[in-house]
Amino acid sequence: YCVEFRTESLSHHCALENRPFARWMQYLREGHTVCVACQPPAMNMDTHRCAGDGHNAEGGKILHWEAIGNSQCQGTWKKIRQLEHCSCPLVHSFIFT
Repeated sequence: YCVEFRTESLSHHCALENRPFARWMQYLREGHTVCVACQPPAMNMDTHRCAGDGHNAEGGKILHWEAIGNSQCQGTWKKIRQLEHCSCPLVHSFIFT
């Protein structure tokens, strides 16, 4: 499954990232919708959920995220909805780790 989030805030460290494998961090923006897929091995095989997916976080609850590869690139987002069948665009698509 996938979860759509709206980016609420992010640190300035994301825009400063220039390593080739992590340049995607430069394109994160407040107010953008991002799509995050829950796949093995991040998926808990007992619950079939990924940690941090915002399960039971309805009502505009602000959740925290952190980018793998640059722990200083972090911020907050709000869950928009969960999608059982992922149809995420390639731009602004991520996976839980």
